[in-house]
Order: sequence, then C-alpha cells, then structure tokens
Amino acid sequence: MLEYIKCLGHSTIKMVSDNKVIYFDPYNIKLEYKDADIIFITHSHYDHFSEDDINKIKKENTKIVITKDIYDNVLKLGFLKDNIIVVTPNNNYQIDNINFNTIPAYNIDKSFHPKNNNWVGYIFNINNYKYYIAGDTDITEENKKVICDVAFLPIGGVYTMDYNEASILANIIEPIIVVPIHYGFIVGNIEDAYKFKELLNDNIRCEIMIK
Repeated sequence: MLEYIKCLGHSTIKMVSDNKVIYFDPYNIKLEYKDADIIFITHSHYDHFSEDDINKIKKENTKIVITKDIYDNVLKLGFLKDNIIVVTPNNNYQIDNINFNTIPAYNIDKSFHPKNNNWVGYIFNINNYKYYIAGDTDITEENKKVICDVAFLPIGGVYTMDYNEASILANIIEPIIVVPIHYGFIVGNIEDAYKFKELLNDNIRCEIMIK
C-alpha cells in the first residue's frame, strides 16, 4: 500500500499511480523534479501552498486541485484554466480516472483553520485502496467517520492535532496503516512520531516515513 508513496517532509506526499505522478501540499522541495501530473492542495497556508515549490514540480500540462481562496494565485503561476479544479468539502470528484472525495479540515479549539474557510482533506481510491490525506485538522465529527486503508495524519500540534489527539483519531477510524506527518520543520519532531506509534491499537500498523 505504500510501495509507490514517499513522504518528502512536513506534509508533502508523492504518489505514483498508473504512471501518474501525484503530489500533495508540496513544500521545501529539494530538487527541480518537473514531473507532477496532478498537484493537490489542502489549503492556502505557506507550508501547504508554496508557489516556489509548485514551480519546482509543475510541468506544461500539470493539473492542480485547490480550494477557492487560492484560485487567482494559481492562475498567476501559469496553470491553464482547464487544468485548475476547485473543490469544496463533502463532495466527490474524478480526475484522469482517479476518484476522490473531500473531507472538511478545520480546528475545533483554535483559530488557525476555521471551518468556514472550506479547507479540505482528501480520500483517494487508488489501486483498490483508500488513502486519507487529512490536511491541517483537529478531530472532527466528519473525520471520525472516515473509512480508509491508509491514513496520513498531522501530529505536530499547535496548528493541528498533537500526537496524542492524532492517535485517538487513528484508533477511532482504524486504518490498516497510519503515517504521521506535519512535524519536523515547523512544529513537532521525530520523537512525537514514535510517541504517536506507541499509542495506537495493536491492529494498526504505523509507518514513520519522515525521519
């Protein structure tokens, strides 16, 4: 389930499926890859929507999936209008035979990610598995109902769930595999990832991909 997936740091995930290269929230990209077929952005914060890093991975016909608030910025980056897909929470979409739906991503007891911003996480159906990329979120009524095989959950705290809260969500939704993200650059550290792993139910496998 993780064979063709890399975590490049913070919340950046790279997937290869059916010869398509897919990125989520590219940030602090080290190389000029220029290989993205589709880029998914969860929200507009600089560590998730980084114009410099998007320019390192985009190519001529790259498609980008975004929330409404960054549409004008994406146009200025040179994306064709037909290649910009604006999404809202609680909807289903298809791009190039990839089916996905959007889950609200927001804070419950802090103000960094208001629910009314309509920022999102994504659930993908790829290779007969469901992958949940949570975005920057706390535990919510919506994500407690997520059904997935693999979950990528933020654990850094301050702006999102911390490792303890993220373990509670993981134990509620019970994916086969959970991957902690959103630590190591701005908030959180590798020790948080191992503490998160210790709090998981025995039937959940934790893969620490950001070292």
